[in-house]
Amino acid sequence: MRSIRIGAGAGYSGDRIEPAVELAQHGELDYLVFECLAERTIALAQQARMKDPAGGYDPLLTARMQAVLPICRAKNIRVITNMGAANPLGAAEATRHVARKLGLAGLKIAAVTGDDVLAAAKANNLALDNGETISGLGNRLVSANAYTGARAIADALAAGADVVITGRAADPALFLGCLVHEFGWAMDDWDRLGQGTVVGHLLECAGQITGGYFADPGVKDVPGLARLGFPIGEVREDGDLVVTKVAGSGGCVTPATVKEQLLYEIHDPAQYFQPDVVADFSQVRVAEVGPDRVHVSGGRGRPKSGLLKTSIGYVDSYVGEGQLSYAGPGAVARGRLALDIVRERLALTGVQTSELRCDLIGVNALHGEASSQGSEPYEVRIRVAARTESLAEAVRIGNEVETLYTNGPAGGGGAWKSAREVVAVASCIMPESATQMQLALLEV
Repeated sequence: MRSIRIGAGAGYSGDRIEPAVELAQHGELDYLVFECLAERTIALAQQARMKDPAGGYDPLLTARMQAVLPICRAKNIRVITNMGAANPLGAAEATRHVARKLGLAGLKIAAVTGDDVLAAAKANNLALDNGETISGLGNRLVSANAYTGARAIADALAAGADVVITGRAADPALFLGCLVHEFGWAMDDWDRLGQGTVVGHLLECAGQITGGYFADPGVKDVPGLARLGFPIGEVREDGDLVVTKVAGSGGCVTPATVKEQLLYEIHDPAQYFQPDVVADFSQVRVAEVGPDRVHVSGGRGRPKSGLLKTSIGYVDSYVGEGQLSYAGPGAVARGRLALDIVRERLALTGVQTSELRCDLIGVNALHGEASSQGSEPYEVRIRVAARTESLAEAVRIGNEVETLYTNGPAGGGGAWKSAREVVAVASCIMPESATQMQLALLEV
């Protein structure tokens, strides 16, 4: 039975580039997929495009393409990515510019658009999962991007694209598009689409499945994490999958790493709603078939819902933050006194906050006072963060922390402060008909 090999070149926007190069060079791939979007990432990209209409795509797009395109062109590896973010056409133009500089004549680059549904979201005043409505956001609304499916990616490949760049495609759809194109799967073959979604879900986070997110020293030891290899999926025409990696690369592929990734971010394994299918992971079977080789089968599916999750980006507020360190005997007591001083100073000077956090990092920052039992640490770092309605108020938070240098308790050092606008995200559901998918094909 025919099979193809798909490599996962990135699991998020800022991921390492060297493992993707290793995959291209030594992975004997047919496809290299870069999955680089998250809910907040797309909102920030839309905000960046508002400031620069030529921008809005992944900041590492150019570096990644420079690193892998010559190898992929020489080895006939096709590249698929959602690094287009808020501007797939701009990303395609930037990729064409890179390809021209590299002398890759004849390379075809497809830009898939249609996920930007801001106009439709405004017109329908949909309810959001945070209790607000689209109209209630007013001029704070930044973006609305629907999670689109595999069909447009498969169409781009059928049109001869060597590189396919999308916006907010659903993560597994990047991989499913390869399978639909290569194997001619029908878009109503629900079980194959369900198993293809298993493939995409397992590979989409790159180094997580090869031991990165799995590692826990002394409990789950993983070798060579500094040289972590990213995964390869060997996928048969019937959807059966073997997860592996480049021989000699760091990390590991085991039934346990695969099972953890299978359940990652999954609410109901029997109903994983995707644009193309409602996938059912409940009968998936995992078996080791060799060193760093795990066979995965049993994914199923039911008809898609016809609805698309849509990520809404909006300006929520501003956040001001300040940090300072204390060390030596009495560090925790001095840190607590410092926080008390800042709280009182913020009240005395009338700083307006809608939310305030005062933490001792290393003592209570993650789990509150319940986590501060046991021996007292030798060093702590205070962190004061507050949500405000203006940037000017946010600036005052870090300033008050910085004044502790000379105004109270002894021995503070390493001050840091920031003030920034917060772009928040919420979700809503839109009908698939709200998207009008389009394909633009550029040639070098």
